[in-house]
Amino acid sequence: MTTNDESKFSYLLVGLGLGAIGGLMAALLARKETRELLRERSINGLDYLNQQAGKLRESAEVIVKKGKEFIGPHCDSVKTDTEGQKQSYQEERREHLGG
Repeated sequence: MTTNDESKFSYLLVGLGLGAIGGLMAALLARKETRELLRERSINGLDYLNQQAGKLRESAEVIVKKGKEFIGPHCDSVKTDTEGQKQSYQEERREHLGG
């Protein structure tokens, strides 16, 4: 004779077993649809990221252009100053090395 608690436990085990089997069957049948859904979502995600990167690139170009306008001709003088410093350093080095 089984008691009430033992029958509840056996029903629980039977229910868990049937649920596991049903879950595995559903997963096997829906595997192709799941892959297609994931593929579609990843493609949509990549498209969204590419759009956002394009917008970011455009805004960065605008910021760089405004920065160059703000700095003005001083930017070119910095380049010439560094080139002049390089030349003077090389001349001093030649003089000290005797070459």
